[in-house]
Amino acid sequence: MNGNLAYKEDWREELIGGKIVMMAPASVNHNFASENIYYLFRQCLKGKSCTPFGDGTIVYLTEKDHFVPDMMVVCDRNKIKHDGVHGAPDLVVEVLSSSTMRNDRTYKKDVYERSGVREYWIVNPADKSVEVYRSNGTNFVLHDIYSLHPDWALAKMSEEERAAVETHFKCSLFDDFDISLDDIFSGLLP
Repeated sequence: MNGNLAYKEDWREELIGGKIVMMAPASVNHNFASENIYYLFRQCLKGKSCTPFGDGTIVYLTEKDHFVPDMMVVCDRNKIKHDGVHGAPDLVVEVLSSSTMRNDRTYKKDVYERSGVREYWIVNPADKSVEVYRSNGTNFVLHDIYSLHPDWALAKMSEEERAAVETHFKCSLFDDFDISLDDIFSGLLP
């Protein structure tokens, strides 16, 4: 362990299935994507009744499940308390990292689904993709996977295939919010 405070790592914890799970500090690209998404929602929701929360706010879903999502939106102000959010957010965004990928795609996704989260995004900075899941009232259904394609991949596509590539999508909670993949993945390191 390095005694230099400049190298102090910010380990945090989540309660997952009743077990304390330490969370390693996020990578630079993880932080870029997470902060970009938070900023987009902060701008969109200014003056509206829903509140975005960036990384660091705890959401209490069950006695055994207290998560710290990378970003969430809460539209019921009664769920917002001094120590975090109590109850299901309307939207949850998890940005994948090698240490959290399994839980984000399985256990946490299932808990979010059972708790009543309306929309769940899994963001992968490595391949610049966003998986959007929407609740049908009981289960999450994969709505779509949006990806930024590298120039070499676009060059191999036909004109028709390139025209079909979607680089914008909407959050189902807000009709007026058009989200650009370029904005989500802006500034990421190669």
